[in-house]
Amino acid sequence: MKAMRLWAVARKEALHIARDPRSLGMAIAIPMLLLLLFGYALTLDVDRVPLVVWDQSGTAESRALVDAFAVSRYFTFQGYARDYADVERSIDSARALVALVVPTGFAADVGAGRATSVQAIVDGSDSNTATIAIGYADAVVERYSSDLVLGAAARRGGRTPATPIDVRPRVWYNADLESRNYIVPGLIAVIMMVIAALLTSLTVAREWERGTMEQLISTPVKGPELVLGKLLPYFAIGMLDVLLAVLMGEFLFHVPLRGSVPLVFTMAAIFLAGALSLGMVISIVTKSQLMASQLAMVLTFLPSFLLSGFMYSIANMPPAIQAITYVVPARYFVSLLKGIYLKGVGLEVLGADAALLSAFGIALVVLASVKFRKQLV
Repeated sequence: MKAMRLWAVARKEALHIARDPRSLGMAIAIPMLLLLLFGYALTLDVDRVPLVVWDQSGTAESRALVDAFAVSRYFTFQGYARDYADVERSIDSARALVALVVPTGFAADVGAGRATSVQAIVDGSDSNTATIAIGYADAVVERYSSDLVLGAAARRGGRTPATPIDVRPRVWYNADLESRNYIVPGLIAVIMMVIAALLTSLTVAREWERGTMEQLISTPVKGPELVLGKLLPYFAIGMLDVLLAVLMGEFLFHVPLRGSVPLVFTMAAIFLAGALSLGMVISIVTKSQLMASQLAMVLTFLPSFLLSGFMYSIANMPPAIQAITYVVPARYFVSLLKGIYLKGVGLEVLGADAALLSAFGIALVVLASVKFRKQLV
């Protein structure tokens, strides 16, 4: 392999990119646009749950319970309902996600110190949101009940009852439980995988469709030189995309980067080399730009989005699907980014993921070089 021939191929590809603003725009603008859209639109935080109340009691005690929900940051009080039909209309029209029904004898039971109950009707069409909303409602009612017990003890002048178990949770790495803090690092991996493979999936196929492959075959350029030369310009663009994504995460989304910045870019370089080589392999095999772009999307976006652990926990997947995730390279890069970003750990913890990601990158680069043959058939 000669550096002069490698540089000539890289320069040719760079000139082609520079003369095609659409390709350059897709390589730089689209990753930033996707990061903006997903970063702001994709959130798993459940706040300000709309709430309506049917207060059949209409007493100070029931109003205190309603106020406990209204002042909570997790609920937004939408008003009162008059009956169950009104509750049903509110939930059907999405005016409310939760309806609180306070029974008629609520104040009498509370005043007598008897156990009582209130009904929470929850829209279960979104099971994840409904489960979280039920947890919020349980917490508000538990706090209200605790205040009642303490208040009753204080009025009797007795000793305040001790709580048998006092749980004091402390959240590490993402203290505010902001979903953006782990979505954005995962997004970087998914977007880079898709864009990188799409960009290089058109390179060799374009040469075949334009009839210029015959000219390249007739030159002294060897297969590995052609493959690596075509990868280099896109590798530089990909690293620029990573830099912009890291800067957006830091200054736009305010995602903490607690680990090593050089380690982030080192792992990104290895991941990009593999993703770009995957696109090159697709381009070599298909020899058609349309087929290459479609196949690249199927082989990159769906596995990276669904099977990388970016959105859905791999531990919760069926065993057969968990086994498939081991061949998805984005799985290892997502794990690395989340560990470096949120936990601030290095290779002493993430060494296995880094090794597997490196194996993926090397294997794909070698496969692309071996797969390309300087022949017309």
